[in-house]
Amino acid sequence: MKNPESIKKALGLIPNRLQLAGGWIDQPFVSRHNPKPPGSMVVVQIEPNFRPMDRSGIASGTRAIATKLWQGKLPHRPPAELVRELYEAENKGKADPSGSQDMIGLIYPGVNRLDYDFKVDGGVFPAHIESMNNAKVARWLNKVLHILPIEPRPSGYHPLGQKNLDPKWVAKLGQSGKDCFDAIRHMDVTALGASLNLTMKCWQTLLPQTVTHPLIKVDLARLLKAYQQRYSGAMYSGCGGGYLIVVSSEPVPGAFHITVRIAK
Repeated sequence: MKNPESIKKALGLIPNRLQLAGGWIDQPFVSRHNPKPPGSMVVVQIEPNFRPMDRSGIASGTRAIATKLWQGKLPHRPPAELVRELYEAENKGKADPSGSQDMIGLIYPGVNRLDYDFKVDGGVFPAHIESMNNAKVARWLNKVLHILPIEPRPSGYHPLGQKNLDPKWVAKLGQSGKDCFDAIRHMDVTALGASLNLTMKCWQTLLPQTVTHPLIKVDLARLLKAYQQRYSGAMYSGCGGGYLIVVSSEPVPGAFHITVRIAK
């Protein structure tokens, strides 16, 4: 039997991250329209035991920058400091900067609720982070999250060609993150699925090209609806597709499981 350490070395030591409900509320151009701040989203740090598809919403680009910046492993420094350092390294000179949730998900272990308020740091960084590192909750989440590879977002794709930033829907987006975190805390599969479904409804309303775009060849909306009707809930890992995250207490054919990485 070959040494599994060789695989571990090839995959790298820096964790991956999975975005759950509330994504896009970390972007100031969205949070500034929230009439009920803070709005929340949830990121989950996961073990780097598989290689994610690039351009698929699992922050592989941010992770590559972190790997180069920190020589392959997270430094033993305050996590908030690391988040700002990585944010600066990735977004310097960018017209459309990546949201700070990408960096936070890679650096903060466990399940994290990020609360964004445009009045705090201009909405770039969370006003507050609530972390959950409960082993029992992590094991439950490992079982009920099913990951289906769909397709990376296409080359040349840009999700922000159409913006309908209705404050009512921005508030719903921020609420979906709060609902998600509470559902995970209580290990409630129905509520967790509902929070993901609400997030996707918000995306389709606020930023419709996150799901439907001339360059996207897969009918993401139809596929999403089919899984939402069959299981407790579903959402995409990022704009343009990537992976479909399905919430279910029963097996989902073709899916694999992630492993939540909690604080030691």
